[in-house]
Amino acid sequence: MSNLKNKCFYISQHPLFTNLIVGLIIINAILIGLETYSTIAVQYTEWLYISDKILLWIFTLEIGIRLIGSRTAGDFFKDPWSIFDFIIVMSGHLLVGAYYVTVLRILRILRVLRAISVIPSLRRMVNALLLTIPSMGTILMLLSIFFYIYGVIGTMLYSQVAPEYFGTLHASLLTLFQVVTLESWASGVMRPILAEEPSSWWFFVSFILIGTFVIFNLFVGVIVNNVEEANKEGTPDPTDIKLDKLQAELTEIKKLLKDRND
Repeated sequence: MSNLKNKCFYISQHPLFTNLIVGLIIINAILIGLETYSTIAVQYTEWLYISDKILLWIFTLEIGIRLIGSRTAGDFFKDPWSIFDFIIVMSGHLLVGAYYVTVLRILRILRVLRAISVIPSLRRMVNALLLTIPSMGTILMLLSIFFYIYGVIGTMLYSQVAPEYFGTLHASLLTLFQVVTLESWASGVMRPILAEEPSSWWFFVSFILIGTFVIFNLFVGVIVNNVEEANKEGTPDPTDIKLDKLQAELTEIKKLLKDRND
């Protein structure tokens, strides 16, 4: 049993094994994309179905190899990415059983997300984004207050001028979301209101200056900072590498001196 465990550990850690799984995930994504073309889906339904089942069992074998190669099953499931892989692959067996159910077929695309857990650089990037969640809470609270204030002001001032945009509070909030993304905010939203209320320019200009250029930049700053931290953790410090080399050389020198004395 230990021999099998060692072999599975060696296979699971081999770069060729990782590259093979990444390649199969890409092939799986391409096949799912081909299914969106009705002519291909109808003509090659059986082949697509068989290919999907083969890929699913290969992914199941991969999970089995990684699970056996782990020191214990507990160690395997301590890693959140391993749990993610296990759930995605195991749920695939249920999806194949109900292959022609549209919703379940759509869920199969989640298998492509496994590329994140397999590719280390993507994994570090997602981990960095997850680290931003605590910091995002405060910024989201600030953004919510900002949106609510401008939503109420917009409803009070322009509900009669542009009821389709500011007729109700929830309509105003949706309009402000469109404005803050800078999507057709001038020609689609501001210009018609500006034609009726020439003084309304201050409302839109101040909202964009504060919302887009200040608060959104806080989001970007937090994300960039955490990504840099994640890259630092993933890249060894050159100073630490030099110290490790010096330590190894000192150990060798001590060993040689000890051998001479003996």
